[in-house]
Amino acid sequence: MAGLPRPLVLLGPPGAGKGTQARELVRHFEVPQIATGDMFRDHVARGTGLGRQAKAVMERGALVSDEIVSAMVEERVNQPDCRRGFVLDGFPRTLAQAKRLEEILAAAGFAALLVINLKVSYHSLFRRLTGRRTCKLCGAIYNLYDRPPRTAERCDRDAGELVQRADDREEVIRERLAAYERETKPLVDFYRGQGGLVELNADESPETVTRRLIGLLEALPASLPAGGRAAAR
Repeated sequence: MAGLPRPLVLLGPPGAGKGTQARELVRHFEVPQIATGDMFRDHVARGTGLGRQAKAVMERGALVSDEIVSAMVEERVNQPDCRRGFVLDGFPRTLAQAKRLEEILAAAGFAALLVINLKVSYHSLFRRLTGRRTCKLCGAIYNLYDRPPRTAERCDRDAGELVQRADDREEVIRERLAAYERETKPLVDFYRGQGGLVELNADESPETVTRRLIGLLEALPASLPAGGRAAAR
């Protein structure tokens, strides 16, 4: 099956698996992934002005300004490969961003969003984040506790060095989770109030969560009424 009935937003706290699931969904449905975190890290690696601003903010575990991230998303969703749908990963994070996203999508000619909230326990989140390692070459993600590499500190695919992101340190994780509770969690209530929220237990293995997500999305009609889809578990 190629394409999504609507643009898709994955909500959930840091460590819920939004990036992992987004990659599986874009591969299955043949649509692009718009991952703001990846965009920021790309700018940081290239040393752009935006990258220098974003780096300081991310390393504190805080959120990049709405103005910067919204402009990046607006530019991306208007590219031709997004016409059959796309998966947003890491945006929106605030109510202001959610409202701005509605304007961006309306201007680009898209219907309302599909919104899926990935629910994970605090214990699982902390374990996932402190154990997460990423390949410097291909970006593959491992976890020292649940999905370790065959060779310590090396990627199974290309033997690239596995590194811990600066924002996965314990002190930063605590701030990231606090920031989520303070600023991002209200989005769940916002989208639930619109009748367009689907809640999914993401405390299971990534493979199980992927199967459930694909099944849910493939069961949706080609188009949905403007009111969205009622919340489900």
